[in-house]
Amino acid sequence: MEEKKNILTYEGLKRYEEELEELKVVKRQEVAEKIKEARAQGDLSENAEYDAAKDEQRDIEARIEELEKILKNAEVVVEDEVDLDTINIGCKVRIKDLAEKEELEYKIVGSSEANSLEGKISNESPVGRALIGAKKGETVTVETQTGSFKYKVLGIERSNG
Repeated sequence: MEEKKNILTYEGLKRYEEELEELKVVKRQEVAEKIKEARAQGDLSENAEYDAAKDEQRDIEARIEELEKILKNAEVVVEDEVDLDTINIGCKVRIKDLAEKEELEYKIVGSSEANSLEGKISNESPVGRALIGAKKGETVTVETQTGSFKYKVLGIERSNG
């Protein structure tokens, strides 16, 4: 079975590559040093520093593996080539919640980059799915478990602009 493509913006790709480099070059070395120091203290069976360092090493290796998998299956959206007539991954959109009369702004990203605190929503989220393909001036309906919501598309622009 083919693995799912991880759709990334260029910004997301760079962030993951930098994190991977930091983990491989710096963090691996730091944790190896902690393990070496803990081993030098003698009895490992009751050595909390050794256990903590081994746990940290496991976490680092798991994150390295996760990042390598994301990057191996990455498909980068070239934001300068994004069609601004319709909403797609790599766009920044301004929408109006018609019930709340509130304007919202989101960047549409692939699921591995989504971060609601930064205003980045996944193309696979209910709102993201409803917005993909919509044009400026259109109203979309988002179906969720708590009901349906209507949003009017006010603007579409490049997210890197």
